[in-house]
Amino acid sequence: MRGLKKSSVPAFLVIVRRTGLLDIKDYDYHLPAENIAQEPAGRRDESRLLVVPGQGEPDDRMFGDIVGLLRQGDLLVVNDTRVFPARLEGRKESGGKVELFFLGYPVAELGKGRAEALCLLKSSKRPRVGSRIFFGGGLACKVLEHLDHGKVRVALTFDGDLDVLLNDHGRIPLPPYIRRGLDDKPDDRERYQTVYAKEVGAVAAPTAGLHFTPELIRSIKDMGVRFAEITLHVGYGTFSPVRVEDIRDHEIHQEYVMVSEETAALVNQTRQAGGRVWAVGTTTVRALEDAVDQGGQVRGKDGWCGLYIYPGYHFRVVDNLITNFHLPRSSLLFLVCALTGYERVMKAYEHAVKNGYRFYSYGDAMAIVQIP
Repeated sequence: MRGLKKSSVPAFLVIVRRTGLLDIKDYDYHLPAENIAQEPAGRRDESRLLVVPGQGEPDDRMFGDIVGLLRQGDLLVVNDTRVFPARLEGRKESGGKVELFFLGYPVAELGKGRAEALCLLKSSKRPRVGSRIFFGGGLACKVLEHLDHGKVRVALTFDGDLDVLLNDHGRIPLPPYIRRGLDDKPDDRERYQTVYAKEVGAVAAPTAGLHFTPELIRSIKDMGVRFAEITLHVGYGTFSPVRVEDIRDHEIHQEYVMVSEETAALVNQTRQAGGRVWAVGTTTVRALEDAVDQGGQVRGKDGWCGLYIYPGYHFRVVDNLITNFHLPRSSLLFLVCALTGYERVMKAYEHAVKNGYRFYSYGDAMAIVQIP
């Protein structure tokens, strides 16, 4: 039965202290470097799929087999955010190299050829406030303010369309565990993007959706499964390790989210009719669970999401989850454990490592089937 996050803290704490679910060290696991995918699968739907049922043993499948887990009346909810080329290499006025990583899409002043952005900055010598950095094609920026942890606030100046300039001069922001770093390939512009991506604003892909092809989506729709979209612009914080001992002390990053009235209605109709709500990715989980009201109805939302889900949370909307494998000590791993149970997740991860599954963004997938 779905319900709100428990307010009766003492009873919950007795459970989690016995099982260690609040201790960050419990979310470590051993992963050989060769299990970290450096390239995507040959075809999106040729990734492997580890099916994790609510009861029973994990089952090894291929991602295309997802159609066998779905049924008429189900609703598949996806995140339609689109990754933009958020990494730029430039030159200081002195000629020294600088790398900027945008932490969100620059906020433009309409028609003025100017935008502000918050960035991470890498340089052998930090550029002073007021200095300029040049990227080519008439795109440049001025350093406005230095902030903590290598962050800077900059004012961009440009001639023409900012989207075009970023696509011409920027690079796809591959995650740090993909060791190619700045050496992104032309294929990354397509493969580090879902086939249904349209709303520009993410600096990381909602990777659970990378496995879907247009043909697979058509097959699923032909079964009588409906699709709905939310938008959550994935931020750099998705890669941030949790640095507290007690996971309750972690401060989750905020990300922009939009849940349309149409999507909210589809979710509510599905639940009322007894269908299952499948979330594609942890970002979709957070968006949907953040949009539910006290009466259990999903409402349209346009704003910021800072919902932090860890063991003890009671899910009110999402039944089943399609997701990739997540980093140790990450808030995404906490969320998956909250949905299907810590022991079950860790057993599944151990199975995946032993059986050569490919991990992280370009890796394989899991289907967590809480309600068969």
